[in-house]
Amino acid sequence: MALLTRITGPRDLDGLTPEQLDRLAAEIRSFLVDEVSKTGGHLGPNLGVVELTIALHRVFESPKDKILFDTGHQSYVHKLLTGRQDFTKLKMKGGLSGYPSRAESEHDVIENSHASTVLGWADGLAKANEVLKKEDHHVVAVIGDGALTGGMAWEALNNIAVAKDRPLVIVVNDNERSYAPTIGGLANHLATLRTTDGYERFLARGKDLLERTPVVGKPLYGTLHGAKKGLKDFIAPQGMFEDLGLKYVGPIDGHDIEALESALQRAKRFGGPVIVHCLTEKGRGYQPALADEADRFHAVGKIHPDTGLPIASSGVDWTSVFGEEMVKLGKEREDIVAITAAMLQPVGLDRFAKAFPDRVYDVGIAEQHGAVSAAGLATGGLHPVFAVYATFLNRAFDQVLMDVALHKCGVTFVLDRAGVTGTDGASHNGMWDMSILQCVPTLRIAAPRDADQVRAQLREAVEVDDAPTVVRFSKGAVGPAVKAVGKVGGMDVLRKPDDGTADVLLVSVGALAPMCLEIADLLDKQGITTTVVDPRWVKPVDEALPPLAEQHRVVVTVEDNSRAGGVGSAVAQALRDAGVDVPLRDFGIPPRFLDHASRKEVMAEIGLTAPDVARQVTGLVARLDGRLEDEPAEAARD
Repeated sequence: MALLTRITGPRDLDGLTPEQLDRLAAEIRSFLVDEVSKTGGHLGPNLGVVELTIALHRVFESPKDKILFDTGHQSYVHKLLTGRQDFTKLKMKGGLSGYPSRAESEHDVIENSHASTVLGWADGLAKANEVLKKEDHHVVAVIGDGALTGGMAWEALNNIAVAKDRPLVIVVNDNERSYAPTIGGLANHLATLRTTDGYERFLARGKDLLERTPVVGKPLYGTLHGAKKGLKDFIAPQGMFEDLGLKYVGPIDGHDIEALESALQRAKRFGGPVIVHCLTEKGRGYQPALADEADRFHAVGKIHPDTGLPIASSGVDWTSVFGEEMVKLGKEREDIVAITAAMLQPVGLDRFAKAFPDRVYDVGIAEQHGAVSAAGLATGGLHPVFAVYATFLNRAFDQVLMDVALHKCGVTFVLDRAGVTGTDGASHNGMWDMSILQCVPTLRIAAPRDADQVRAQLREAVEVDDAPTVVRFSKGAVGPAVKAVGKVGGMDVLRKPDDGTADVLLVSVGALAPMCLEIADLLDKQGITTTVVDPRWVKPVDEALPPLAEQHRVVVTVEDNSRAGGVGSAVAQALRDAGVDVPLRDFGIPPRFLDHASRKEVMAEIGLTAPDVARQVTGLVARLDGRLEDEPAEAARD
């Protein structure tokens, strides 16, 4: 790593020869494979942008010039070139984030890592430069072809194209993939540009000839390569980008640093919005990634660097349980169809797609469209199951409310990675869904506690044909089954005292059931008896809950969701509406963004562990025992 260790900032790239740059690219790929295999992370996307990132930092002057990434998982090379070469704790507490992070470097701008947003950011930053007369500042937006399937990208392009003299460089990193191969009309158009290589072959032959021509060779080649639209249209189909009024450069070999720099320099000098179309290979230089047809090692756990095989299996995960049950449902019901937003494999629908290829729809990174399309499918007589990460359903709230729920459409939303996901950081925790969906009339939310309940509640959800249903579950391995010892209304009783009376009613939400049973054990050691119930369906609040709460001294809710507007709030409102005056304490995720760390570390940091909850409940009960007769019950409410 002789060259890489000498790079402490982007300007260290300036004096390197073409041969050294190629050597640096090879060193970066070797570094990424060695380091990411130890920690896990987004390997394939970063192997594909090595030369592109080097060229960007040689042509532009970060941080004065703003280089933005969409999405941020392709920023590892950017981190290396901006002085961050300690990857030993990548995505771990105290280590580098897996995405750009303003806390890490002045070179990082966007850190939300939700796709298709970069062009909106770029539009705003370019306008700010214009207003503040920062004429020597540039804005560069790097966007994957997958992210261009998102509607927000095209809304931004519509605005960007209006300002013909506002400098803004858009780099399309076209690797034919988002997670899996990119689909849709845009993908087909880019494929046409990729496969029409007459233009680039023509220039390549001309370059060899002209560079051997003394004095005028290289200037003439530069002029030819930047020739206006007439020549390009003669050899390759006109790009739709130019139809939008945007200057188009490309396609460019995204692994040829010299060609990249030439294209980026021309774009930089143009003085208006320019699209530079770069062809890259996801997973480049690492054979195990190239052999992975599913997603080219988009994201990996800890792997053997030589083989790419996982070091250890974490057991059956929630996603796999859902995926297997979907295939069974598909065999039983011909009206079941599936929708994914560019993540067929990550959300577990790959098996369903293999079994029923005509009944699965990948809408690209377009959650809003996916939700509305689901409403149309339901209205047409089918039952769509839209599987998406919990954090990404935030983007389709209006469509869930106004298109699905208002129209009484039977659509099931399956939310993967709900709750604290940990290592992917603030933007990927699925901690808002049960809050933002509480206000949607008729919508029902299921929070399964184990694999058996995922199967059962998914089946219950798809039986609802006149309202939206939601099934949410965690990231990672599923724990052992948690058996019910009784039933109250629609709720499962997981624990109850032998004599049937208890001090605390503990309402357990979803995957936190084992923790809630541990809380009950700890309370029991303090002489505090506990009933533990799993509502299964947390919205609406079960009608049997208020009468059950009235039989206890304290109600405690525990959820892997924001405390603001979550299940605890809904239960408190249900108790008030029923006139049940029992103190309630809600435990959940505080309303703040959480730093990346393991799930266990995050839960400990926010006090959502069995000892933390038990300690606070013990104190609450103790205060109730010492309370004066005329002290209002609200004094015990947090």
